[in-house]
Amino acid sequence: MAAGRKLVIVESPAKARTIAGYLGDDFEVEASVGHIRDLPQPSELPADMKKGPFGKFAVDVEHGFEPYYVVDADKKKKVAELKRALKESDELYLATDEDREGEAIAWHLLQELKPKVPVHRMVFHEITREAIQRALGATRSLDERLVDAQETRRILDRLYGYEVSPVLWRKVGKGLSAGRVQSVATRMVVERERERMAFVAADYWDVTGTFAVADEAEPTFSARLTQVGGRRVASGRDFDDRGRLRSAEAVALDEGAARAVVTGLADADVRVQSLETKPYTRRPAAPFTTSSLQQEAGRKLRMSARQTMRTAQGLYENGYITYMRTDSPVLSSQAIDAARRQAAELYGPEYVPDAARVYASKAKGAQEAHEAIRPAGDSFRTPAQVARELSGDQFRLYELIWKRTVASQMADARGQTASVRLAADAALPDGATPVVFSASGTVITFRGFLAAYEESRDVDRYDVAAAEGDAARAEGKGDARLPQMAQGDALTAADLTADGHRTSPPPRYTEASLVKALEERGIGRPSTYAATISVIQDRGYVTSRGQALVPSWLAFAVVRLLEENFDRLVDYDFTATMEQDLDEIAAGGRDRRDWLTSFYFGDRSGTVEAGGLRGLVENLGDIDAREVNSIEIGDGVVLRVGRYGPYLEDTAGVTGTAEDGSPRRASVPEELAPDELTLEKALDLLRTEPEGDLVLGQDPTTGTTIVAKNGRYGPYVTELLPEPELDPGLSAAARKRALAAAPKPRTASLFKSMNLQTVTLEDALRLLSLPRVVGTDPETGAEITAQNGRYGPYLKRGTDSRTLTSEEQLLDITLEEALAVYAQPKRGRGATAAPPLKELGEDPTSGKPIVVKDGRFGPYVTDGVTNRTLPRDASPESLTREQAIELLAEKRASAPAKKKPAARRSTGTRTKATSRS
Repeated sequence: MAAGRKLVIVESPAKARTIAGYLGDDFEVEASVGHIRDLPQPSELPADMKKGPFGKFAVDVEHGFEPYYVVDADKKKKVAELKRALKESDELYLATDEDREGEAIAWHLLQELKPKVPVHRMVFHEITREAIQRALGATRSLDERLVDAQETRRILDRLYGYEVSPVLWRKVGKGLSAGRVQSVATRMVVERERERMAFVAADYWDVTGTFAVADEAEPTFSARLTQVGGRRVASGRDFDDRGRLRSAEAVALDEGAARAVVTGLADADVRVQSLETKPYTRRPAAPFTTSSLQQEAGRKLRMSARQTMRTAQGLYENGYITYMRTDSPVLSSQAIDAARRQAAELYGPEYVPDAARVYASKAKGAQEAHEAIRPAGDSFRTPAQVARELSGDQFRLYELIWKRTVASQMADARGQTASVRLAADAALPDGATPVVFSASGTVITFRGFLAAYEESRDVDRYDVAAAEGDAARAEGKGDARLPQMAQGDALTAADLTADGHRTSPPPRYTEASLVKALEERGIGRPSTYAATISVIQDRGYVTSRGQALVPSWLAFAVVRLLEENFDRLVDYDFTATMEQDLDEIAAGGRDRRDWLTSFYFGDRSGTVEAGGLRGLVENLGDIDAREVNSIEIGDGVVLRVGRYGPYLEDTAGVTGTAEDGSPRRASVPEELAPDELTLEKALDLLRTEPEGDLVLGQDPTTGTTIVAKNGRYGPYVTELLPEPELDPGLSAAARKRALAAAPKPRTASLFKSMNLQTVTLEDALRLLSLPRVVGTDPETGAEITAQNGRYGPYLKRGTDSRTLTSEEQLLDITLEEALAVYAQPKRGRGATAAPPLKELGEDPTSGKPIVVKDGRFGPYVTDGVTNRTLPRDASPESLTREQAIELLAEKRASAPAKKKPAARRSTGTRTKATSRS
């Protein structure tokens, strides 16, 4: 063993490579590649434990909520590598991130590696040479409070999901899930859609005109009618969501009244009633936290929360920015000095205030220990200086972070805001009526921080004009440039125009506004919002329409079940309080076992347990699945969330009945958003749904008639076969046997992308050709067929089945493509990875194509033989062919995993890792 050999363990290979460059030859830096242990699925427990106290959750809820951890199957080889490296070292540095997850990873490494050498907990917030050297000299012990907090969250999420999700499976549909934050986030999106569905639009009119100072060469300006007869003219803000005026003080103009004002002002004298001028000042926004970065990247760069965090992870691990999971906007003194120095150099000393700006943090979480997200180092590199090193999303995000950081230490923007009121008498049918027009304008005289950065904001239905004004001010133009004038001055009016408007429903959430709403309510942690939004999208609860998040009808059913049966679990205040409790555990103010006992069992002081999750699940009573999956549209028309998607049912017979006397039904188009399904639209769908058989034509091969039908399990096509000719003298039993032996009509369900009204004979014949023989495997000689089954489209080769990614592949997948599917590693119930996220050319070792795919544990690179999970810093978009070849080569060079006995159970007792010399 080399003298003084030190082993440093971090989470990701990219982080390891960066840190290794700052340490000497006596340091070996290895990556754990994230967590190495976790709670297993109960089905994966050893046979002797499945019937014991760990059998339901892999957590013993009756004895202090003791967890049972196992090394992840894909991490056993990595753990073996780390143990070998540790044997060759005489000191261990655990350099995982300084948050709950990072502290938990360090604890799991200690539990599994069982080091017999001195252990140091090494933490840093940025990966620069200076920061790493400072961290080496300031190691600490493992923070057991953070480990407690992470373990509590993990156990809580296991209890929540494993108790509530099965209820969704039984009453709504298989494959669904419930979660502490994801269920609340889904509820928020659904509630916003409910508001849109209940919204009643209101029509109103306004009058605008162009004015100028009489007999002067001053520029013209626009003003809007704001008063008629002493009453304020209503704008969109004055109407509630039911289309009613909020206040009797406002008057809503209709078309006739607005046009009458225009006509009545034809020859009116207009004068300046009042003019007010006041200073305008605007302060810069605080440096980025995790939440504000996700919001601003979504608004400015159109990046999803997941994309933002993945890109930021890469920037952090390669030494460009500080740690990207933080609730604090506070900058270190070195960062403040760097920002002020750079602002003065780039924009001039007058753009830097005399005193440094200090931003206070309102968060109470443990992640407050980190400073804000900023460029790394004691001096910042400008975007121009990193342009050759970064590209695409990484460059755009770095530039955004740099601008925000520098601007946060710059001077206020200053200017003047002027507001003018214009008075006139309009000749209306009721006589001369005083009217007032208003205009305002802002002129920026000193741009200050706006020279570097302008914060965006979410625009609601009322703030379009205000947002446009902000953008204009950012460019130094203001809302309007008002001419020089004084009270009493005469004005000329031109281009008086009456315009009609309609109020808009509440805007749907975007990823940015949902993140903001979750943070404002204190629900979840900003570092988990990206994963939460991804989950509700993957589960089919939410889809994206542009930037907007649109809930599915499935989400309506799930939220209704949770609201009616688990109301406390999806209550916003309860969820926020739970988050505060978890923060108290992290701070050492609460005992995790006591808290978990209260959450799961409730009050156990008496003879009956009350108030806990277990009692709630066990005492649910009967849940009417049909009722939960039904949404009333109106007039007896009900939308039902069925096994094969949402459909409408006319329970009152408004549109008549089906041929068999049952209520008429109609499928709901996938592209139709919930708020667009009005009663009128629903009745139209029901009336246009074909009655009985829709004849498509004759099969040119068999001569049989092909028809399309709407059945119990959705639309399908079939052929009409003639009734078999039977001997009238046959007995009932013989007749039954003869009918059973008669040819059966071919039948096939329509693909989800097909519509009963537009399906063609060609479509039907191709559907009826299934299962389709794709070809013969040249290696095994087995026939490969494409089939549609209960769980979706799949390939079958002997007993080996592989899931296809779309139904359309059943009709057009080639033998070459099918063989490529079989060349991929089999996962789960025969499932294969999704279509490649990126193709990178041929691997020089295997000679096979390299692709990036999205797998169960995140994106991975593969050549069809060797798979390697992408490091956190390497996004599919930024991964190069050279990097992919290197990753695959590293994986091939790894020693094969050795078989090991079942992992030991955690004893629930932690041994502190202290620094020893």
